[in-house]
Order: sequence, then C-alpha cells, then structure tokens
Amino acid sequence: MVKIKIFDTFEGKIKEFKPIKEGEVSIYYCGPTVYDYGHLGNFKVPVFFDLVHRFFKAVGYKVKMVSNYTDIDDKIIKKATSTNKTEKEVSEFYIKDYENNLNLLNVLPLYNNPKVSNYMNDIIEFIDLSLKKDASYKSGEDIYFDVSKIDDYGSLSKMNIEELDAGKRISVSEKKHSPFDFALWKMTDDQGIKFDAPFGRGRPGWHTECLVMINKIFNSPLIDIHGGGFDLKFPHHENERAQSKAVYNSNLANYWMHVGFMNFEDTKMSKSLGNVIAMRDLLKELNPDVFRLFILKANYRAPLSFSQEAIDTTKREVEKYRSVKKSLNLYLATNKLNDKVGTLIESYYDSFIDALANDFNVANGLTAFDSLVKNINTSIRQKDNKSILDLKFTFDKINDILGLRLKTAEISEEILSIYSKYEEARNNKDYELSDIYRKKLIESDVL
Repeated sequence: MVKIKIFDTFEGKIKEFKPIKEGEVSIYYCGPTVYDYGHLGNFKVPVFFDLVHRFFKAVGYKVKMVSNYTDIDDKIIKKATSTNKTEKEVSEFYIKDYENNLNLLNVLPLYNNPKVSNYMNDIIEFIDLSLKKDASYKSGEDIYFDVSKIDDYGSLSKMNIEELDAGKRISVSEKKHSPFDFALWKMTDDQGIKFDAPFGRGRPGWHTECLVMINKIFNSPLIDIHGGGFDLKFPHHENERAQSKAVYNSNLANYWMHVGFMNFEDTKMSKSLGNVIAMRDLLKELNPDVFRLFILKANYRAPLSFSQEAIDTTKREVEKYRSVKKSLNLYLATNKLNDKVGTLIESYYDSFIDALANDFNVANGLTAFDSLVKNINTSIRQKDNKSILDLKFTFDKINDILGLRLKTAEISEEILSIYSKYEEARNNKDYELSDIYRKKLIESDVL
C-alpha cells in the first residue's frame, strides 16, 4: 500500500501511518451537540474526514469511520425547556437537519453514528470502573476524575498545567481536589433527563462519552485515528485521553488529528459569539460542491476564513470541473463511446494520491487534477478517442476521492438531435441558426 504520512497532534509532527490491523483503519471524530442548526464551522470537520474516508478506501483500506451525536447535554435541556419539547424531540430534529446537510455535501455514510443516549449503561459502567480503580472520586453527590492519576496530563494539548491560571482557564470548585479535575457524573435538580446509577441519580459530564463509545463500537480501547475540531484538543480530547490512560492504560488513539477553525471576518465562527451562518441557509443558495471544495483545498490544520471573495473563486473552480465533465459527456454521447473502457493514467492519479498521502495536501493534488483537465480539453479538440476515454476514467477516479457531484444534465436523444443541428449549422456557417441551437443547449446545461 501507499506510504501515508499524518500530522499527529500528540507528538507534534508528521508520522508515517501504521495501522493497528493490516489493511484496516479505525477512525472516530467527535460529532455535534444537537441543540441548534449546524453552522458552517460545524461542517469543516465532517467534510475533511469524508476526504480521509474516501482516500483510505481508494488506496485499499477497509475503513471503519465513526462520528457521534451528543444528545444528552445541558444546552439541549435548555432548548427543550424553552420550546416546551422533550430533549429527544429537540435532538432528533437537529440530527435530521445535520444529516440532510451531510447528504447535500456528499459525505459518505459512516460505519456508525452513535448517540450518547444509547450508551448510557456503558458510560455508567465506565464511571463505576473508574471509581473502583481509584481514577475518580466522589465529592458531595458528584463524581470527578482525578488528573493526578496520570503523569502526563496536558501532553496532548501541550498545556503546561503548572503555568495555567486556574481562575481564568478552568472552572474552580471547592468540591474538586484539583482545579483540573473534571466531572464524570453530576447530580442535578433541574428538569432535565436523569439516569439511575450505583453512585446516584444524575447524568454524565461531556468528556466520557466518546471514549466509552469507541471502546464499545470498535471492541477496543485503542483506535488508529481520533479527531475533531482544533478547539477539542483542550479540554475535551485531553480529558478523554486521561480517562483512557487511567482506566484502560491506553492512549485511546495512535494518531490525533485536529481541524482548524472556520473564521468569519477573522473571528472564529461560534454560536456563543453570534457570528454564524446556518448551513441549511447557505445551501439554499450555494452549490454544495462549492462549499466542499472550499473546505478541501485549504490546509485542514489551518484556520480558514469564509469570505465572498473566496467563495467566488471556488465557484469558478467548480464550474471549470463541471464544464469539462459536460464536455466529456457530450463528446462520448455524440461519438457513442463507452466510458467504462478507459484505463487509469497513473501519472495523474499517482501524483494526486501522493499529495493526499502527505498529510492530505489537497492543494498539491489539485495541481495534478488541473493538469488532467487541461489535457482533456486538448484531447477533445483533437478528437483523440483513446486519450479521452483514459482521461475520463482517470478524472472520475480522482473526483470520486474529492467527492464533488458536479451535476450535469442527462444527454437525451432530443439533445443529441439539437446538437447535430447545431454542428450542421456551424459547418454551413449559418451562425444565426447555430446561435439558436447553441442557446437551447446552454439552457439544457449541455454546453
């Protein structure tokens, strides 16, 4: 298999990817807390990891990719209370909206999409085990994880806990042994959902759910890749890893991948800041391919600024790819060529794959794709049937990894008839008539 290199957040460097099981890759990235419509920043992570999914499949791996829904959370309870709905009604409504957007963005179905509510017994068992292993403690009616039980807390996020100002960076409570200790289980007298546990009736904190679901779904406390947004490094992923180390003696993942923020006017998109654009609203006006390519062509680890200028540039790029696909479809249809008999052109494909194998450098991969597109246009002008079939086959193989739909019109017999008349008028230099047919072909999205 191709040699793959990935930037590992934990070690802070690019490493060669070596799977736990030969020919298989296990991946988990943290999904949304479903209490509101997903905004643009919420979709940078799933679009990027969809590329990872498609890439690993393309190079021959069996991929098990998982992403969760946090459907037990104080924000959901607050929304349910304010709208006179149940937590389940709220979460299911926003899960449906999120999944509709994923479908529009052509994100592949995952191996599993677990909901926290379906793993509550497993979460309770884990917390009970953490108490028995002296990794956590009961304080009042709450359960806290004891970060002193591991010797390298902060090593994932590169936080120097001795230098952190506890009063500013983390919550302080008289209940906790250390300001860095975090709640695994909390008792509450609010109207939100509660669960019975050996240590009292309440609900879990946020940081336990993912590592428990990883262990149950993959049947192992260690996976190949764990990822999510850059903001999850601390405290969420740091705390997940701490629990896994203390209870399972496992780092949870061999590679940690973090996706940079989506910015709007140089400020991170955030519901709390009120500077978000709902994806459902954007995709009513924008071709999903444009947003997808906008995400993918940037360095996934870097912040990405959303602007009209950047979107307009990406629109032109998507239209370039869609235009060459239209030209290919029309040429094959008019010449009655079978597009399934082409042969992969390794020079283009291998260059694209090599770029992605180097920590998913899509920008470099698109250089090969653009060169391929240019060659397609040349071959169509030259009417080189063999080259066109091979180029079309290679174009489709690369685009399958990019995941752009590039929707084009179906070429019917009626369209072929109009095109034949258009060509005849052009050959006869009847430009007035050819313009009439050309207009019809443009309106049919064939030209």
